[in-house]
Order: sequence, then structure tokens, then C-alpha cells
Amino acid sequence: MRAAFEDNLARGEDVGASFCVTVGGETVVDLWGGFADGERTRPWGEDTIVGVYSTTKTMTALTALLVADRGELDFAAPVARYWPEFAAGGKEAVTVAHLMSHSAGLCGWQEPITRHDLYDWEKATALLAAQEPSWKPGTASGYHAMTQGYLVGEVVRRITGKSLGTVFREEIAEPLGADFHIGLPAAEDHRVADLIAPPGPAPMGGEGSTALQVNVATNPELEVGVTRTRQWRAAEIPAVGGIGNARAVARIHAILANGGTAQGRRFLSEAGCRRALEPQTEGVDLILGVPIRFGLGFALNSGFLPNPNSLYWGGYGGSLAVIDMDAHTTIAYAMNKMSGTTTGDLRAFGLAMAFWAVAQS
Repeated sequence: MRAAFEDNLARGEDVGASFCVTVGGETVVDLWGGFADGERTRPWGEDTIVGVYSTTKTMTALTALLVADRGELDFAAPVARYWPEFAAGGKEAVTVAHLMSHSAGLCGWQEPITRHDLYDWEKATALLAAQEPSWKPGTASGYHAMTQGYLVGEVVRRITGKSLGTVFREEIAEPLGADFHIGLPAAEDHRVADLIAPPGPAPMGGEGSTALQVNVATNPELEVGVTRTRQWRAAEIPAVGGIGNARAVARIHAILANGGTAQGRRFLSEAGCRRALEPQTEGVDLILGVPIRFGLGFALNSGFLPNPNSLYWGGYGGSLAVIDMDAHTTIAYAMNKMSGTTTGDLRAFGLAMAFWAVAQS
């Protein structure tokens, strides 16, 4: 594993990165190296953290699963049960499960917004509550790239009286000592690696894109450089704003991989964990343009992972989280040199395949 990881750095595939694997809740691989900046002046250390874009969604999903497991949230219930204003625009029957599976028809804001609106929770959620779905909810997934975090986060806030980032921190990250943040304190800025934008155009919104894809990609316009600002890092943007490293991602998702228990503490029931495996949608995603099976908050194994009861999702640029419930294994990768992919790339899967080859030998 070390050789494969070091080879990525030596060939320039990675500038700085981290990779971690847990089995049965125990860490069996924990690698980090390279540099935290494109100029290669800051070494990537053991405590370096980095923005992971949509791998953040896995933390949002876990938080919702936690709230549901203690009986406060029903995924089959209409969103309007918890958030009455959401019923506007003909959304009375849209369920929380639709939000979790990207099938609510709210993949983007219909009103033009700016990146500064992303820091205004009340505005971002009120706009979504007011608008009509872009397709019949539940009939197809259409990746809610930015909006899912606000939608699920507002449901969690209405139930708990706390922001999703707060619930995640107090009930998951801090008890595990996991270095993952949805809303980063300023005192931690010095540990954050600079994301290095990928070459070429963004993966969505180019020539031949549908109006929905263009809207998701450009409303609002976001450059990778915004992730280096204090405003972005401080904001709770539960779909894409998380900052952590592979160790933290793997440690947190050991909860799901091990029937709800991690580090000797029970967070969820085993049944509550397995709710994530319940199929919600299957087919070509209207935004990503590729076939995906979504469960509750995660993509489900479509045959490329070794074991059937596996979950995964990744982030723009290449970060990845894999949760194998059959093998009680988590695999996580976080880096700063971004590729043009949306849900993981060959660097992450190459390292994962190297681990599986060793584990199965």
C-alpha cells in the first residue's frame, strides 16, 4: 500500500494526499505525504486537512441516519411534516427519502444566486422551499450537488433545533476524535491544504449539457479558489463544504461498517445503519449522466465493489469514501491535486484495489 501511495506522489499524480483503511473498526492503513500547497513549500503532515467537496454528503447522510435511528426522523414522511413551508410549489408529497436520494427534483436553485448566498442559510433554504420540482419527485435521480446539504440540513435543524454541522460535531466527530469539520473554526486554518484546481473545463455544464446541468454547474459560479477563503471554510455547506482527511473519513464511517458501533461506543443500531442500503432510485442520473443506484444518502454497489452490501460516494476532484458492511471495512482518500472527476478517480480506486488485492490474498 505504501509503495502504491508513494508512486502516486513520485509520478506527480498527487501533490499531497492521505489514504486510510479500517477493518473491524481498527485502522490497518494510515498514509499521508507530499505537500499541502502547489508550490510544495508546506509538507503534508499527519494533521493536515483538506476540502473534500461532495464526500461531505456522506457525513450529512450519516447525521440524518443518526437522527432517524433515535426515532425523530421518518424518511418516508413528507418533508413538510418537519418543514411546513416546504409544501409550497406542489411539494406536499416530497419525502425525506427523496432528498436523501437526489430525487426530489430540486437539483439547483431556480432563482439566480451568488456564492455569497450560500453563506446565508435562511435565504438558501427559503428559496428551495418556495420553488417547484424540476421533475416528478421519486421518478429519477438528478444529483443535488449543492442543494442536498441545505435540504437535509434544514430538516435536521427543524427537528433538533441545531444546525447539521453542530449535530455532526457534537454527536459524531467529537466523540470519535475525528478531524472532520462542517464549518471550520478559524484557529484550524493553518492546517488546511490548498486545493489545486483541475485543468480544463468543469465536469458539468459544458457544450451539449441540458438546462438542468447548466443550472447546477453555474448557479452560482464557483471557482476552486473560493475554498481558501475564511468565509467558505466557516460556513456550514453540508453538501460540499466539509474539511478533513482520510483518517477522519474512515474513522467516522467505521460506524456504518460495524453495525453502528465505533471505538467501543454505540452510535446507531445495526438496523439503523442498514437503512442506508435501501434502494431508492436506479438509472441514468439526470445531472451526472451516468447510471447510479442511490440508497438513503449513498450510492449503492453496482458490481464494481467486492461485496454487495457496500456504500460509496466521492467528491469533485477525487476524494472518496467506501463503506463495506460485509467486510466491516472503510476506505477513504483525500487529496489536494484535483482531477476533473465528480465522484472519485483512478488514484483513489487504484489504492482501494491494491488494498483489496492484499486483503483477499
